[in-house]
Amino acid sequence: FIYFRYNFDSWREFSYLDEEEKEKAECRDERRWIEKQNRAARALRKKEEMNRIRTLVDNAYSCDPRIKKFKEEEKAKKEAEKKAKVEAKRKEQEAKEKQRQAELEAARLAKEKEEEEVRQQALVAKKEKEIQKKAIKKERQKLRTTCKNWNYFSDNEADCVKMMEEVEKLCDRLELASLQCLNEALTSTTREGGKAAVVKQIEEINEQIRREKEEAEARMRQATKSSEKSTTGGGGGSKNWPEDDLQLLIKAVNLFPAGTNSRYSSSLVLKALLTIFNLITSKIQLLFRPFQYSVQYLLLVDPHQKDDINKKAFDKFKKEHGAVPQMDSAAPSERFEGSPLDSLPWTTEEQKLLEQALKTYPVNTPERWEKIAAAVPGRSKKDCMKRYKELVEMVKAKKAAQEQVMNATKVKK
Repeated sequence: FIYFRYNFDSWREFSYLDEEEKEKAECRDERRWIEKQNRAARALRKKEEMNRIRTLVDNAYSCDPRIKKFKEEEKAKKEAEKKAKVEAKRKEQEAKEKQRQAELEAARLAKEKEEEEVRQQALVAKKEKEIQKKAIKKERQKLRTTCKNWNYFSDNEADCVKMMEEVEKLCDRLELASLQCLNEALTSTTREGGKAAVVKQIEEINEQIRREKEEAEARMRQATKSSEKSTTGGGGGSKNWPEDDLQLLIKAVNLFPAGTNSRYSSSLVLKALLTIFNLITSKIQLLFRPFQYSVQYLLLVDPHQKDDINKKAFDKFKKEHGAVPQMDSAAPSERFEGSPLDSLPWTTEEQKLLEQALKTYPVNTPERWEKIAAAVPGRSKKDCMKRYKELVEMVKAKKAAQEQVMNATKVKK
């Protein structure tokens, strides 16, 4: 009914309500005008009639309880669907959040487990390293004791010193297994057999040292050639620099800033000088090591030899000069007088008093250091000045070290 009335087209024409009659027209034009006016009036009345009918239908539609119930059911259905969508979306988000939390928890547990395994492995490795270190120390001591008991396989003092050096070299170079094998061989054999075993092991170690030295020299020559090629522009694709060379380059760049004449040649000169210095230092250490072992051996053989040597030297000096010079009893001059506390370290309280005095008496204060020394009990003017210079040097060294670390960090970045 509702939809039929909405689409209803009234059959009424409202011709009976025409205000003008076309038969009364005097001419054809007047009759056409009257027909036009009547059609417009009929259309207006029909439109009003259709509006009246549709208003009636609207009132019936809005007041119909069935329509109200249908609308309420439709609205409730839509709200239920909307609520179900919101609930489903909320549950989906909660499920995703739970899954994410579970993944994070699993990752955390896995990370903790991995860290714990790494920690346990580190502890086990540390224990094994300590055990191996103790075992190596024990085997080294055993080797030294065995060689010492056999007087280092020689009755000659020079040969004993040389053999002592070689034994120390064996202790430094041999691994645990090699030391154990050597000690077992020395335990189960005679003095001559032990000497042969030790000499054989010494020859192997010396051969190994010789090969390592040749390889190091070869690498140094190769590095020198590479640096010469890179300087002359002969190498197109250069390899990665070693860490030591990078550190040398950083020091050289800081030492020779931009704008320095022959900057890169100066850097190469510095690198060469540092390399030569390191080589000379290692050579000097190798040269003085035998004297160190010789002194150790002599002190072990005769502990009072040092006192005898000092006494002989004193007697020789006394014989040559006739008399021992006596200490001058005259008072030292003010310039060279020494404080009794000069060699004693500064305590925390003295340091605080010195810092407070430095703040109290600025640079432009007359007789500043006398006043500062008076503020620090037990310390002289010279002690305070010396301590101040030491503090200044310490601060400068700390700042220089910080700047060097910052520069190295910037270069790496």
